[in-house]
Amino acid sequence: MMKISFPDGAIREYENGVSALDIAKSISEGLMRKVLAAEIDGKVVDAFGPITEDAHIKFLTWDDKGGKSTFWHSSAHLMAEALQEIFPETKFAIGPPIENGFYYDIDLGDRKITDEDLMLIEKKMKELAGKKERFSRKEVAKSDAIAYFKEKEDPYKLELIDGLQDGSITFYTQGNFTDLCRGPHIPNTGFIKAIKLMNIAGAYWRGNEKNKMLTRIYGVTFPSNKDLDAYLEFLEEAKKRDHRKLGKELELFAFSEKVGAGLPLWLPKGAMLRQRLQDFLQKAQLESGYLPVITPHIGNINLYKTSGHYEKYGKDSFQSIKTPHEGEEFLLKPMNCPHHCEIYKTSPKSYKDLPVRFAEFGTVYRYEQAGELHGLTRVRGFTQDDAHLFCRPDQVKEEFKKVIDLVLFVFKSLGFEDFTAQVSLRDKEDKDKYIGSESNWDIAEDAIREAAAEKGLRTVEEYGEAAFYGPKLDFMVKDALGRSWQLGTIQVDYNLPERFELEYIDSDNSRKRPVMIHRAPFGSMERFVAVLLEHCAGKLPLWLVPTQVKILPISDKYSDYAHEVEAILKQKNIRSEVDDRSEKIGRKIRDTELAKIPYMLVVGEKEMESKTLGVRKQAIGDLGAKTIEEFVSIIQEETIL
Repeated sequence: MMKISFPDGAIREYENGVSALDIAKSISEGLMRKVLAAEIDGKVVDAFGPITEDAHIKFLTWDDKGGKSTFWHSSAHLMAEALQEIFPETKFAIGPPIENGFYYDIDLGDRKITDEDLMLIEKKMKELAGKKERFSRKEVAKSDAIAYFKEKEDPYKLELIDGLQDGSITFYTQGNFTDLCRGPHIPNTGFIKAIKLMNIAGAYWRGNEKNKMLTRIYGVTFPSNKDLDAYLEFLEEAKKRDHRKLGKELELFAFSEKVGAGLPLWLPKGAMLRQRLQDFLQKAQLESGYLPVITPHIGNINLYKTSGHYEKYGKDSFQSIKTPHEGEEFLLKPMNCPHHCEIYKTSPKSYKDLPVRFAEFGTVYRYEQAGELHGLTRVRGFTQDDAHLFCRPDQVKEEFKKVIDLVLFVFKSLGFEDFTAQVSLRDKEDKDKYIGSESNWDIAEDAIREAAAEKGLRTVEEYGEAAFYGPKLDFMVKDALGRSWQLGTIQVDYNLPERFELEYIDSDNSRKRPVMIHRAPFGSMERFVAVLLEHCAGKLPLWLVPTQVKILPISDKYSDYAHEVEAILKQKNIRSEVDDRSEKIGRKIRDTELAKIPYMLVVGEKEMESKTLGVRKQAIGDLGAKTIEEFVSIIQEETIL
């Protein structure tokens, strides 16, 4: 008999070889019908697989991240089965689950998939799902796996098998489709009730531009049509909030093929928006003891070899810049931290000087493949609100907590109220991805856990998400649509001070290494602006919006008074514009609403004679007549942070 432990602390005994589905059934038939997969000792596995020793179990349903991922993984296999039946010549590459749905990369030779084909594939998927085909797992010898896919003439699977070790290869089969796969999968295809194939894209095999371009079909599935309908409504709302659409409408930023893909151009209104965000954070930083620094946009290649960035990312970076001097090479700056380490070294430090906090809005450059670029959220040049704190080991936790306070202040000021703090730790298995000693990693990870707990943060732990030089506290923020974005980050680093031989003189005159804390409350200006725009649907907070007030004269006769009001408002640092186009007032009001300007002031004969303003507020409507002084007070009160 085996002992199975449950999340509520209960322990029950079961016969060796029982499955998670069997265990769920022993509790209730209703529970069994909901189980998509199981988490056994922290690992997501097939719910139908045998359990052979004492274990902790958690049942995964549609409400769990692991359950959804398994559901969508199985849906990718279902789509592949449908493709195999409709287009037998299909060669299959990979078909993983993604954040919202799944995709499969396929090779159809010269054939192009059309929208009509997608409808045909959807229909076939529904037919196959209705058969409630069971998923089965089989361990396969490498030679047998090679023989199977040679017979199928599937070159992509053969290439994948070539990189696998004998004894680690598994096949999954449902119906007439067998795939090379690690799993896990749902018990049967009958769980899949609602299907929508979303779009078609191109994708290079293994992400390498030198390889063949494959066809990628994206899809999403749900356990009910009601869930699918809700998701499609969500997508419609997301389209309206797309920061690329809003950025164009609000004249914030643009892209140019001549300038280069992934290199945003900030237009005047966007530049002013960025500057206000920067001023806001700089003020808070100066009050918290940060010192501003500025570093170049390039650095000698040896700087990044010392830091370890070149070893980890060099082959994926922009190519080095060679000068006329023999052997001299530079890189576009991928990170600010190595530069800040060199600034630290410009003068000797004692234990009394620490902590030292260097802050910079530093632009960095990283190569992203063209297919991965997306508006402001995935670019090749971006500005980090970067800072690096150098402190004594006994100061780490307190400094970390102060940075948490700063991040929370930023989120509160900009309306991000729903977030989770993710403690990003080393991969338990592949520790070769990281630099530094085990002991320093343990100390850094514990410091982050303790600081987060003392600040009362809601946290989750994710292994394998740490930076190569240290663990992190990443802030996962939910926007108005419930989507999760990684914005602010704080990292503890014992390794770069070692690599750069940073020192301070301790109270006993001995030389010690400082500890380094990396932090960026925004993350990057580009990504933060994108998320903020989508979160508030372009209706930015009054203190941040490029134009706070639009003054609308009813006719040309009142333009002088409108400009007089504008001058008074600008003296009070209220950003205002006059719309003196020869348009009807209704058209001006509609255009101002569409431009998402918070306040509009309608002025005509009555307002000019009484020196008042007809005040209207975005999405609320008429607020009545106000004196200029009363309106100024309204704005000033609303813009107090």
